[in-house]
Amino acid sequence: MDVLRTPDERFIGLPDFPFEPHYVEVPAGDGSDAVLRLHYLDEGPADAADTVLLLHGEPSWCFLYRHMIPVLVEAGLRCIAPDLIGFGRSDKPADRHDYTYQRHVDWLRSALFDRLDLGDLTLVCQDWGGLLGLRLVAEHPDRFARVVAANTFLPTGDRPLGSAFEAWRDFSQNVPEFPTGFIINSGCTTDLAPEVVAAYDAPFPDESYKEGARQFPVLVPASPDDPAAPANTRAWESLVQFDKPFLTAFSDGDPITGGADRPLLELIPGTKGQPHTTIEGGGHFLQEDRGPELARVVAGFIAATPR
Repeated sequence: MDVLRTPDERFIGLPDFPFEPHYVEVPAGDGSDAVLRLHYLDEGPADAADTVLLLHGEPSWCFLYRHMIPVLVEAGLRCIAPDLIGFGRSDKPADRHDYTYQRHVDWLRSALFDRLDLGDLTLVCQDWGGLLGLRLVAEHPDRFARVVAANTFLPTGDRPLGSAFEAWRDFSQNVPEFPTGFIINSGCTTDLAPEVVAAYDAPFPDESYKEGARQFPVLVPASPDDPAAPANTRAWESLVQFDKPFLTAFSDGDPITGGADRPLLELIPGTKGQPHTTIEGGGHFLQEDRGPELARVVAGFIAATPR
């Protein structure tokens, strides 16, 4: 496996991002003897009663949570925010076929549970952060105390993904140069400053570093015979029994995941009686548009549902 690593100098002087990097190594898997370095943030008291796991999606990285982490830490919470393999400061396999849905799940599982031994987690997940995080919740429910789902879903390939997603998938596969910062900016209701757009471009010095970002859209199960569909179906069999607190906090301005909260609310017992909310004025990347507001929702939810 050919692996790329973004030079550290690409991450110097990023706006509102004073956080120290941390790393763990995870096996590449599928018979490869390669080892991949996964980056994560670890902020707040190490002995906090509650740890918040902040999972980003496509094509962002943990920089997305920079305005949420201070609010959560001020509430006395520990925050763990990984960069998925292929994103941020984490290693990036150079061949897009090295990225599979199952490998992404396995890489996260290895980092969070085998290496860091995290438990009693509150998952906050958006976009692919939910496609991966909800799999982990389903397969390791004992590791999680509660869940906050924001602009995400867990598809099994048996229902259409919608015209907005199909347009995004087609764009991602056909655009000559994958414009990461432009994509993030386009998915926000606010206009991001040039230095923020540049920070989202920072992990990718050139197109060779973007194979993971290119591959993600085609890994979303779009038919029942998709390789990930059976595992996601099994995950739903577990989620329909998940009775720990589960909150939805979707934005009102995301054409891709709009309405995706309905199956969560209908099928997951832990959603019953919770103060589900709509984050007004937020786009797909609501952490950019309304980060502190979403963080206050998360902190309030944790305070109201003590373990």
